Amino acid sequence: MNPSTDRIEKQILLKAPRSRVWRALSDAEEFGKWFGVNLTGQQFVAGQSTQGHITYPGYEHLLMNVQVERVEPEHHLSFRWHPAAIDITIDYTPEPTTLVEFDLTEVESGTLLRVVESGFDQLPIGRREEAFRLNDGGWGQQMVNIERYVGAS
Repeated sequence: MNPSTDRIEKQILLKAPRSRVWRALSDAEEFGKWFGVNLTGQQFVAGQSTQGHITYPGYEHLLMNVQVERVEPEHHLSFRWHPAAIDITIDYTPEPTTLVEFDLTEVESGTLLRVVESGFDQLPIGRREEAFRLNDGGWGQQMVNIERYVGAS
């Protein structure tokens, strides 16, 4: 397995307390506000799935569905999903999922947020490169989004 094709890693130092960053990640409604998905009235609970429509302009027809893996308050949240599932004519359910992990570390100047998405090498060869490219760019933008979100609230 080549780490450069199987996993995306991003991190950002957020000038906010860990409890605030945790709330932005673990409260499904708050997560949806910065991530761009309508998760109103939903919760992230280990072993359960959560879904909602994307709110990013041009993608509102897409439904994001995540299967929550682990929730360790103020430290770790992880879920599985079908990356770059943007063609509504394709049934992605038979495909393997990738694992998205959020880890929080308290540091002197705020909170270090690390996001890792892994499992791209298991995706069908025809989708692998594009899914990786789209999500690599997407996670870069999401780091900016959460930084703005926790800084503004």
